[in-house]
Amino acid sequence: RLSQLGSGQWQKTRERVSQKVEEIAGRLVELYAERNEEIGFAFPKDDALQVEFDEAFPYTPTPDQLQATAEIKAEMEKAKPMDHLLCGDVGFGKTEVAMRCAFKAIESGKQVVFLCPTTVLALQHYKTLEKRFEYTGARIEMVSRFTPEKKLKEIRKGLKDGTVDIVVGTHKLLSKTIQYKDLGFLIIDEEQRFGVEHKEKIKEMKNSIDVLSLSATPIPRTLQMSLIGVRTISQLNTPPAHRHPIQTYVMEKRSTVVQEVIARELARDGQVFYLYNHVSKINAVAAHLQAQFPDAPVGVAHGRMSRDDIEQVMLDFAQGKYKILVCTTIIETGLDIENANTMIIEDADHFGLSQLYQIRGRVGRRDRIAYCYLMVQPRKQITEQAAKRLRSIREFTQLGSGYKIAMRDLTIRGAGDMLGPQQAGFIDQVGLDLYLEMLSEAIARKQGRMPVKKEPEKSAAISIGGYIPAGFTDNDGDKLALYQEIRDAKTPQQLEACESRVTDLFGRIPKDVMELFEQRRLDLFVMQPGVVGLKETPAAYVVTMDAAWSGSVDGRRLFEEVSALSRQVKLRMKSGQIEILVDRKSRRPVHLLLELSKLLMQDSLKKTAKGE
Repeated sequence: RLSQLGSGQWQKTRERVSQKVEEIAGRLVELYAERNEEIGFAFPKDDALQVEFDEAFPYTPTPDQLQATAEIKAEMEKAKPMDHLLCGDVGFGKTEVAMRCAFKAIESGKQVVFLCPTTVLALQHYKTLEKRFEYTGARIEMVSRFTPEKKLKEIRKGLKDGTVDIVVGTHKLLSKTIQYKDLGFLIIDEEQRFGVEHKEKIKEMKNSIDVLSLSATPIPRTLQMSLIGVRTISQLNTPPAHRHPIQTYVMEKRSTVVQEVIARELARDGQVFYLYNHVSKINAVAAHLQAQFPDAPVGVAHGRMSRDDIEQVMLDFAQGKYKILVCTTIIETGLDIENANTMIIEDADHFGLSQLYQIRGRVGRRDRIAYCYLMVQPRKQITEQAAKRLRSIREFTQLGSGYKIAMRDLTIRGAGDMLGPQQAGFIDQVGLDLYLEMLSEAIARKQGRMPVKKEPEKSAAISIGGYIPAGFTDNDGDKLALYQEIRDAKTPQQLEACESRVTDLFGRIPKDVMELFEQRRLDLFVMQPGVVGLKETPAAYVVTMDAAWSGSVDGRRLFEEVSALSRQVKLRMKSGQIEILVDRKSRRPVHLLLELSKLLMQDSLKKTAKGE
């Protein structure tokens, strides 16, 4: 939020956040110390068996998968416990990366736990692991609340005597009744779906073993711990072949629109998810839809149904016996229905950003274009945060947006107490960049190091006035990313690469956007050694070079070179410095400035080459 100038509000906000940051930094330093003291198991380098297992993957791995696998294995080979976060959207290949690392663990005689938030997801992973490890001789078991007691007793015995290599399951695996002979590797799928109590138990396990967390949209606290280096991070950004972005719309709920949307999906022989998150009225909603579409069987699924009933409904929907499934958030993870490509979410403003992203991921799983409609009640005044969430989910439709969604969630909600139970926090009060800067400075102070003082970046004090117009791209996320990318360019080469990439993506760059690049080029020029500044006066743009530079330059040659550029460029000496004036009335003064900056830099390079 903006503060009123002169009110002192901004200073108070910074001081308040600074107190919290100091406290977090102290606990982080303790955590760093503990982690470095705790001697973990250093896994050996890959051998022929590992290579054989990796190459048995029936598909071609993406470059991201290969890079992430290499990064995680390198962490596993260190003699301290690993805590790694792997970010990647649904279907981007997180499980394959996890399985390659799991094989590395069991080959070294260690046991592996694969923790899942729901039974449906645990079952899905269990079947995947069974198929992938079929010829390895590894014993894989699954534990959930539905595992029969006799089978559970057998699995407990196998885990204790070491005959079970990999166990997949829900939070039941965190029970004190389950003991391991030699646990070495923990994989956590969608960590944000576990409760605080379970997370504390996971934290206890993390102290001595290697941990890999998989997530499409990590919660703010998890993401922040990766950003400041408490945990390492890898990303999968390459989408599966033939997948399309999900078309996402935010609108007021109108029965005629709902009817039309469902009719359109049924007309192409597809299926529809209708998410209504109130169990008490869900059957009435289903009955209303059944009356509207008598020829399309309607199913109902919610968490208060028995396990057998839920599984039967899901199975029937997957097999096409139901055309419309009215459900609660029970469908959030683990479902892969090929033919369901329209999603309607009622009261979408009640859901979190990551949750909306996960739910939307239930559609568009194959090569057919999918649609998601986020409905809010007509004329309802929604909160500012809810409006930001809906706007973000609409903006980030491109494949692989999970990490961007998590970053946006971090700025909307804040990171909270990353070492305690609270998940939302105070980043939004000062902004993410300043918060991370304050935190790194506080950590340096606690460790007895002097924080490195950042010199303020010099910039060209002239107003060119570039911006990104709506006609170039109406996606706010793309605009913000482009502004940041231009601003983050630290060398002319980086800026040229950015310009080339933008041309590839959007075609010819319009004048307004080109002015942004020109402004940054001049900023980079001003940062060069020898340049005092670039400012504008009513009559001219003035470039000032410092006394040392001016003293070592051949004045006559410089005068000739500058004169060759234009008659509208003048030189003068002032207090031992060279001032170069570009007349603002000249035909293209900014273009002249850019040419002049190149000329002056070439001159600097020549002097450097001669050792002057």
